[in-house]
Amino acid sequence: MSNAEFKKILDDAGIPTTQEALDAQWKADVKASGSTINNDSKYSPYWKAVTALITKPALWLIQLMITTVMPNSFVKYATGAFLELLADAVNLTRKAAVKAQGVVTFTRVDVASAVTIPAGTIIQTATLNGKIYQVKTLSESTFSAGAMSTDVQVEAVEAGSAFNLSTGYFSILPVPIANIASVANGDGWLTLPGTDIETDDSLRARIRNQFGTASSFHTDSVYKSLIAEFPGVSVDAISIVHDAPRGPGTANAYVLFDFSAPVNTYLTNINAYITDQGHHGHGDDLQVYQLPTQPAVVVVDVWHEAFLSEDDIANLKMNVEAMINAAFRGNESYLPTLTQPFSRFSFSKLSKELQNQFEIDGLNSADFAADAITSELWVPIVDSLNVTMRAAA
Repeated sequence: MSNAEFKKILDDAGIPTTQEALDAQWKADVKASGSTINNDSKYSPYWKAVTALITKPALWLIQLMITTVMPNSFVKYATGAFLELLADAVNLTRKAAVKAQGVVTFTRVDVASAVTIPAGTIIQTATLNGKIYQVKTLSESTFSAGAMSTDVQVEAVEAGSAFNLSTGYFSILPVPIANIASVANGDGWLTLPGTDIETDDSLRARIRNQFGTASSFHTDSVYKSLIAEFPGVSVDAISIVHDAPRGPGTANAYVLFDFSAPVNTYLTNINAYITDQGHHGHGDDLQVYQLPTQPAVVVVDVWHEAFLSEDDIANLKMNVEAMINAAFRGNESYLPTLTQPFSRFSFSKLSKELQNQFEIDGLNSADFAADAITSELWVPIVDSLNVTMRAAA
């Protein structure tokens, strides 16, 4: 609903919403009270005072109603603190940002060298899109006898999903440690992915879902609400199948986790939470699983400007591959439209997003071999990606 529609609501209720309408209403009210004003010129000192002291402030309040108060009275349009008030009315709060936690591996020069890694040691990345990301060790650590490497628990210095980086990014010690040869985050290094503060759209979805939890019987909404309490899990990313998948009295919930989420840990914790808290409704047995995936073969011809150098072409190809993989939930380096269950993923839309992202780098167009992928209770992921670079005429 637009501001014009909110204005129409007030107009239909007989509330003046313009300066002219307020002036007319004021004159009508004065006349109805039996008062007679002979000098009603808009240039008269009296009407200037009325406009400055009465009608203009009233108009400001009415505009505030139209642009702020009325829209923020509805879950669909409310934002920020107003949406949080509506969430509080149904016993919800916005999920806070979370610092990423995980494990990095320190390797020493030789097994004979005694090394202590102090608590608070900083490990950082090279500059990524103009920013350096840092994690710090949570406790003092030493190497086991005869071990060349040791794993150390770390936490991001700031909250946010930007710290959920792939293998090898955290590899720089800004303050060197004697007898340490290298440090890096390995595969599956995250134990707790970083998350940004919950978005308005995600909170709005949880508020809508909350209305379905009011029943004394446990419904889909109740289970979605419980599962969505975990960081990085959205109500919209949960699908429930309750047609006795494992026999009478059973149901399954499928969760589409973020790229960086430690899925096995999350599933263990979520299932334990539901079981330990005694939450039952679809019979006696609800199990939570990761949403199934299906591999996809992606073939694309990328047309670039003819003046690009070989290095420029190689960099463009690498970035295009990264963005395509991001669309298929393979990384978080870019923000294209993501693959979803029960939806149609359009390659023409992805082509347009690639062009918008990399036109400045010389990308002319991208032609995908397929038109789209239509998914059901699964999400497509890249199995094979074939990017061919071609010079535009």
